[in-house]
Amino acid sequence: MANEPTRILGLDPGLRRTGWGVIVAEGSRLRWIAHGVVAPPEAAPLAERLLHLMEAVSAICADHGCDEAAIEEVFVNVNPASTLKLGQARGAVMLAPARCGLSVAEYAPTLIKKAVVGAGHADKAQIAFMIRRLLPAAGEVKADAADALAVAITHAHLRRLHRVAA
Repeated sequence: MANEPTRILGLDPGLRRTGWGVIVAEGSRLRWIAHGVVAPPEAAPLAERLLHLMEAVSAICADHGCDEAAIEEVFVNVNPASTLKLGQARGAVMLAPARCGLSVAEYAPTLIKKAVVGAGHADKAQIAFMIRRLLPAAGEVKADAADALAVAITHAHLRRLHRVAA
């Protein structure tokens, strides 16, 4: 069972841009499947933007036959209104895989950076560099999608621990 292939959806939530990435984990081997960014219309009302996020992520789950999902936890921003909107986007993005019947793991940004780069305060360029090394078939990946792939990789490495803690 430990070496059975598992499709993992990684999510980096945002109201303007939500990065996503799908990988297959088979034991310690990782294989890139797809990645991208969901960008709701910025002029749309908040409720429509949240619905757009939820529907798009639901479609990604279905289109790629995902088995599990993982999402980055919210960090507290200096601006409370921005933090609240990010939390709302995160809720919509988190509901989508749950609605598809997937378990959804949550990881802190510093843990994701440490799991992928080796340092908890790595910058976006370091994350993108490591994504190119760990998943060469992905090619050049923009920041939001690279962050989402990093979430998926983190889950691939820590999912056994996550299941024990749950």
